Amino acid sequence: MEAEHHSSTQVVEPFLNKNTHLNDKIFKYPPPFGFMDLKNKLQEILNLLPASSEVRHGGRDCRRCVVIGNGGILKGLGLGHLLNQFNVIIRLNSGPVQDFSADVGNRTSIRMSYPESCPKVWEDRDSDLKYVTVIYKSVDFHWLRAMITKTSVSLWDWLFFWQNVPVSVPIKASQFRLLNPEIIRETALDLLHYPNARERLWGWDQNVPTIGVSALNLATYICDEVSLAGFGYNLSQKEAPLHYYDDRPMTSMLKEAMHDVHTETVFLKHLVTSGSITDLTGGIHCSFCSS
Repeated sequence: MEAEHHSSTQVVEPFLNKNTHLNDKIFKYPPPFGFMDLKNKLQEILNLLPASSEVRHGGRDCRRCVVIGNGGILKGLGLGHLLNQFNVIIRLNSGPVQDFSADVGNRTSIRMSYPESCPKVWEDRDSDLKYVTVIYKSVDFHWLRAMITKTSVSLWDWLFFWQNVPVSVPIKASQFRLLNPEIIRETALDLLHYPNARERLWGWDQNVPTIGVSALNLATYICDEVSLAGFGYNLSQKEAPLHYYDDRPMTSMLKEAMHDVHTETVFLKHLVTSGSITDLTGGIHCSFCSS
């Protein structure tokens, strides 16, 4: 990744904690690219988090990491046993494991989401599980504080979530991690070469990377080898399932206004064909498929 994107500004710490040195760059942009005008809210959260936010698993010299997307391409492949063998297993949003373990495995090292996509029912039971929270808007800080301290989200805050969020998360404060927004900024501006952040009155233009590509970038900082599974949108297969766990059709992605799926696909395909990462399910680039 460094060779492919040598012009990128490296992120010093992928997670923030109370000992993190906060440089001016982190306050240059509003969420999700930074914490502009949110220094006090940020500091309040950092004071609740563990002093160290390092994520290491197993003490191995070489950490093999897999980022598991929620793509329907996973359904029926029976890769669960293979996925369980990785040192670091990153799952996205609310992708379930129960009843789907044959295809997606049942181990989780990191669950990464923003409030609206946080699992309503938690099925991750790993003792070393870390929950990585992504801040997309200022009210997300209020939700995160409530989850860490086991208190209630205010009625006023509920108005600013675009869908229901969990009222509690059954994990300890020591398991929470706050994603450094520079991971998302770097993904958007340096890797995908999107124009600078353009926030609209409601939401963003198509310059916010999906959480999947952001998780891939995060993985390059904490792992030595990175693989993908369950990635790829084949919009030509209109009735194919978008997710491995429901019947939502692929065409529903055409209504997505925030993310530029085409640009992300081109980027991921380049990484796969250059050998930087491995695509285990062939949704991005299938080197093991017949022509």
